[in-house]
Formats: sequence, C-alpha cells, structure tokens
Amino acid sequence: MDAASTRRGAASASPDAGPATPADPAPADPDPAPEGPTPRAPKSRPAHPPATPWDVARNVAGWAAVGRKEAETRVVPLGEALGQTLAGALVALTDLPPFDTSAMDGWAVAGPGPWRLPGSGSHPGILAGQGGDVRLGDGEAVAIATGARVPPGATAVLRSEHGVVRAHGELYADRHPTQGQDVRPRGQECREGDELLPAGVVVTPAVVGLAAASGYDELPVVPRPRVEVLVLGDELLREGLPHDGRIRDALGPMLGPWLSALGADVVATRRLGDDASALRAALEASDADLVLTTGGTAAGPVDHVRPTLRLLGAEPLVDGVAVRPGHPMLLARLASGRHLVGLPGNPLAAVAGLLTLAEPLLRALAGRPARRPCRAPLTEDVPGHATSTRLVPVVRTPDGYARPVRFHGPAMLRGLAAADALAVVPPGGPGPEGEAELLALPWEGDR
Repeated sequence: MDAASTRRGAASASPDAGPATPADPAPADPDPAPEGPTPRAPKSRPAHPPATPWDVARNVAGWAAVGRKEAETRVVPLGEALGQTLAGALVALTDLPPFDTSAMDGWAVAGPGPWRLPGSGSHPGILAGQGGDVRLGDGEAVAIATGARVPPGATAVLRSEHGVVRAHGELYADRHPTQGQDVRPRGQECREGDELLPAGVVVTPAVVGLAAASGYDELPVVPRPRVEVLVLGDELLREGLPHDGRIRDALGPMLGPWLSALGADVVATRRLGDDASALRAALEASDADLVLTTGGTAAGPVDHVRPTLRLLGAEPLVDGVAVRPGHPMLLARLASGRHLVGLPGNPLAAVAGLLTLAEPLLRALAGRPARRPCRAPLTEDVPGHATSTRLVPVVRTPDGYARPVRFHGPAMLRGLAAADALAVVPPGGPGPEGEAELLALPWEGDR
C-alpha cells in the first residue's frame, strides 16, 4: 500500500483499495451536508467538479498540444534525427535504384548465349561505383559485380555459379537467363517524388538509411518533448529497506525510462517532499514541455498540487478522471503555455495516469499520430465498475486473447511487471463478446 495515498486522505485511498465491481458502493462524501438548507462551500475549498469520463480525458490530452508541433519543427542533420518525428512526408529525391543495377556477381549478357567476352576474357569487368563506357551488342557479355551499373544493351545478369568461361573468351551457361533476370531496374523501389513515409513517423535507424539512400542530408523533424519529473512525498526513501513508516520510492526510478519509451527526453527527476513552496518554485522555474508530478493530487492536508496550480493561474483541462485506479489524476496548462500532468502516488494508479493523460499529450507534442486501437477477447469475466472505467493489467496469449493477471491493486506493481498491456474495461463491464481495448505498454510497441 502506498503510504502517500493513505496519509493524504480517503479521497485517493478508499476508491482504489481493491478491484472495483459493479456492486461497489459510490465513494462516501467526505463532507456530508447537514440537514436543512445547503450551506455554501467555503472559499478556501472550492467544490470539485465531476470526474471526466476516461475516453474524454484521453481525447482532451491528445488535443491539448495540437498546433505546438508546427512551431517546434526544425531541420537537423541525418545523424541527429534519430528518435525524433518526421515533421513532413519523406519524399524520394531520386529514383531508387537510380539506374539499372546488378543484383548478383556474374556477367551482364546481351541476348542468348554463348557470349563473347571483350579482350578474350581479360577485361576486368564493371565494379560497383564505376560509370564505365561499356556497351554490349547482341551475343556479348562482360563481368559485373553486385551493385554495379548494368551497361546499355544488357538483357540479363548471369550468376557466376551458372556460367563458365571456355577457350577464346567464350561464356557458356548451364541455364538460360530470362529477360531482366538478376537486374534491379531503375525505380524498382521508388520513383522521384514518391512519398516514402508520412509525417508523424518516428525516425528509426532504418528511416535514416532510407532518407540517405533517397538523397537527404538533413530532415525536418519535431523534437522529442522535454519532461521534468517532480516526485512528491516526505515518506519516500531513495534507497534501502522501508522502515519507520517510510517506503521506497518506486515511481522516481520507473518514470524516467517509461517516459523515454514514450518518446520523451527526461531533463530532470527532482524529489521535493511535501513542500508547497518548493513545488511552486519548481513549477515557476521549469522550462520543460511537460512537468509530471507524483502524489499530492488528492485532498489531504499535504496534497499541494491543486492549490499550487490555482495560485499560479494554471488552466485545469482535466481535473479527476472516472477511472480505477488513478481517478485523482489531472492535466493543466500552465501560464507559460506548457503542461502539467499530476499522477496519483500509488504506483499502478500512476501508470494509469501515464497512459490516460501523459501518453496522448506526449504524442501530440512529438507530432505523432494517435495509437491505433487494438482489441482482444478476455480469457475470463472482468467485472466493470458502476460508473468508472477500469484499467486491468493483462498478458496477451499466442491465440489472441488477453489474460488478466493477479496483483493488480492500485499500490501494486507485481502484476504490471508481468503484463504487456492494460485492458480497458468500460463502466458496467466488457461488451457482449467479452472484448476489451488494449493499451500496449510502450516497450511492447504500437499495435
């Protein structure tokens, strides 16, 4: 159990204490109204708005930064583009291959054999990278290397293992090559002006190679978003065993690699404890595209995220999500135009916040398209919550099903460590076919 959520009040701990079922009662109102006229809420504690439905929250996060990618576009050398996102379509600047090319070591031949070799077979042949001035007439041949330009007049390439040179420089074949055999024709892969890849594709080593082959020295890209992580909670230990009511910080070590897998550059991970002044100073000083906080999003005495955002004039975009676990998560736009995602302190609840709010926001900041929906039938019945979406760790089976794993409480990571996706169980449970949308974990790749 995450001590932060317990200590910071029932608003974050009670609803996520275990797997929700349709029979779960609604969370009790922490401040039940007395009989008689309803009193006004005190100014120091504004009424909390209703939780945003899970799918609506993801859409809001995905649209929150749309438009910023155009302003962030830059042109970089090929060697610096890796891991960033194509800002525009990759269009071929030349035919590929740019000329007819030999696919094998052997001989370029013209017409049916046998063939005469120039200079009684003493010609060194055509090597890759050579322009050459050889032109073949009918019944002639010349040695050629893989990747070399096929000379005019050639009708095919005879592989070296299928030919033999006899006396007087005559080439014979043990099988007749067909027209165009083992020749890569000009433009076989693409023609100049063809779209090779659309905008929004992540630049991988293969993309770098394709860009180089098709004539690029530099690429227009949307850089990886810069993220700063602020870990909150006086009870968290950075090392050693838990003791004296303090527990190990699981989120600080986990979030950096997770965010990197989502396509972000983590510029810093800072541990602030439960200090409202330190939190405000950190938010005012940060120049990251996204600030991610852990814990402090509920309504307990040391939950400072929401009050600090109000003091800074931040615009709330998502203030609580109807999801289990992770309902106290939030998304806000800071006065600088940058964004903050507040994650709950419980580890699995924090992951729910990552996949609900941070992932679609980071995709928008990086100029990447939304993840393609993926669905799979569940191997067993998973009860739905009456009003909230559930996110349940699952393992995909070889036959295309998704099997829920054990140990999926909001403070647990054991089940998540064995999972490869989270199943999205809508309010009331899966549909009649027992299928659920799957959110693949980032190291499992897009599906």
